Amino acid sequence: MQLSSSRSSMLHGVLLITLFACAAFYIGDMSFVKQISFSPMIVGIILGMLYANSLRNNLPETWVPGIAFCSKRILRIGIILYGFRLTFQDVTAVGLPAIAIDAIMVTVTVCGGILIGRLLHMDRGIALLTSVGSGICGAAAVLGAESAIKIKPYKTAVAVATVVIFGTLSMFLYPILYRSGIFELSPEAMGIFAGSSIHEVAHVVGAGNAMGKEVSDVAIIVKMIRVMMLVPVLLVISYSVARATRQNASDNKRGKITIPWFAILFLAVIGFNSFDLLPESLVNFINTFDTFLLTMAMTALGAETSIEKFKKAGFKPFVLAAILYLWLIGGGYCLAKFVVPVLV
Repeated sequence: MQLSSSRSSMLHGVLLITLFACAAFYIGDMSFVKQISFSPMIVGIILGMLYANSLRNNLPETWVPGIAFCSKRILRIGIILYGFRLTFQDVTAVGLPAIAIDAIMVTVTVCGGILIGRLLHMDRGIALLTSVGSGICGAAAVLGAESAIKIKPYKTAVAVATVVIFGTLSMFLYPILYRSGIFELSPEAMGIFAGSSIHEVAHVVGAGNAMGKEVSDVAIIVKMIRVMMLVPVLLVISYSVARATRQNASDNKRGKITIPWFAILFLAVIGFNSFDLLPESLVNFINTFDTFLLTMAMTALGAETSIEKFKKAGFKPFVLAAILYLWLIGGGYCLAKFVVPVLV
């Protein structure tokens, strides 16, 4: 009887998050929301945070396990299905220059962000998530890294907030600087620059479309290569966490390397999708369903994030994100300007 009651309580929490996700999809389909390229995932975390700071205390605590289920289990399923957006053919389409620049940008951003976080005496979890989100693919990368380490939900929400702010800024800034001639790059080089330095996939699409099809097509593929790099980054994170656990553990307790199975399955799905075995209509449906699952996960994370927790995190995460943002623009532009012509 008690088990049945527990399942019922969890179902209430899952249904609550599902309703919020449906609302996020509806709002995300509005024209003004599309114009600023806010995906349903971003709308979802905003709705979740509004709920956390208004009605959260008026609902039963027994619903919390359902919310946690969405932020953990549903999240991992969503990351696995994200692989249906990618193929290995995408990698070969843009060639060596894009792959090399993506690798440099991801490595320097993630490693540099962690180092700067230490210099700022930041919370290590927030510094890691902020760096991974800036370096790879925004909110989706933050969610992936969050699943590989043990961290409180509000820290994840703080990292996502930095991605949203600077990713949105890039979406408007890049087209203005490109069309004004400040970014003196060919369409292909500009696509590589945008795809390797803008945070969110949605923001890359928005910025690319504003700069023309020649830029947009390259930018999206380059961005997707960055998404693929989430897998090796998660493996390194898992190894580092296990190593730190071993060093801090007693003789009777040793840390084990936890393989992020969802990351391996994510890569396997990319491989399967590369064979083009499924009809396009089915792949489109899976991608839409996947976006809904990730929206549920983002909403659940937002539902655990109150203003007090943002205050607790302080301003340092935004300082770190701003420093990384300057590197993404400056470093990415220099690589696209001087390295791409050499490698092509």
